[in-house]
Amino acid sequence: MPNATKRIACIDVGTNTALLLVADLEPATGNIVTVEHRQTIVRLGQKVDENRMIHPEALDRLTACMTEYRKLCDELGVRRILAVGTSALRDAANRDEIIAAVNRATGIEISCISGEDEAALTFFGAVAGLPEAPEPFTVIDIGGGSTEIIMGTVEKVESAVSMNIGSVRMTERFCTSQPPSPEEFEAARQEIDKNLAAALPPFFAGRQQVFGVAGTLTTIAQVCLSDRQFDPSRVQGFRLDYSAVHELLERLRAMRLDEIVALGIPEGRADVFTMGVLILRQFMRMLGVGAVTVSIQGLRYGVAQQELQRLRSRA
Repeated sequence: MPNATKRIACIDVGTNTALLLVADLEPATGNIVTVEHRQTIVRLGQKVDENRMIHPEALDRLTACMTEYRKLCDELGVRRILAVGTSALRDAANRDEIIAAVNRATGIEISCISGEDEAALTFFGAVAGLPEAPEPFTVIDIGGGSTEIIMGTVEKVESAVSMNIGSVRMTERFCTSQPPSPEEFEAARQEIDKNLAAALPPFFAGRQQVFGVAGTLTTIAQVCLSDRQFDPSRVQGFRLDYSAVHELLERLRAMRLDEIVALGIPEGRADVFTMGVLILRQFMRMLGVGAVTVSIQGLRYGVAQQELQRLRSRA
């Protein structure tokens, strides 16, 4: 029955976090109904920028996470698991061995996707099911290893770029302490600005409506809401003004790690959070973006939407 509801799981294996979406796809209506969200910090990209290898400890963390996700999927009656790997896997010389090891241990097969495919899937996933937005609009995804900026309409991507600046990568390259020294902070800012200056010109047309996805953006929203725990219903659609992002960055650049953790930020994200906020602040400053609307969706929803379209084409 091609129009029957199908329960799937979409997993985004990122540089810092592994994100799980369990959803019911409804080919007859075109709806994606969320059943479960999970996120686990695995720090897969630990030192990948330095030596292009995923470490055994990182593989152990990823395997433990995928084992947990597989168990949950089985309990929830998931019929198909779609897992995609991004920046850390793209950069790792031993990615094939990592993918094979996870598959042996859990039966989950991770597909390593290109930066271009990641950008497109993230773009359509970020706005899936949202009210109509002024077109063109832009989506920014600040990950651990890379940052994607995508502009277009609900029908097509018009411009997209994937840059090797992410919260983990910038932290490992430039920060030897928390807080970073003024010299380290400035060196990181210059590297971010260099990448953005080369990438941003096509995106000025879409700066009136910008959506932000992934852990850095949702965590900034959580902090600005003064929430100790992540609440998807409060974060979804939250409007992040430039002044709030700038003020938060000024606070963070003088804070110790334990003070950042005390804001309610998990330890696995706290040490790279400042660099993630710096990337967002510089993006907003250089593009002249007054506010970013946070979406808890993104790559996982793009994968789900792609699968839904495949099912509908068979109907």
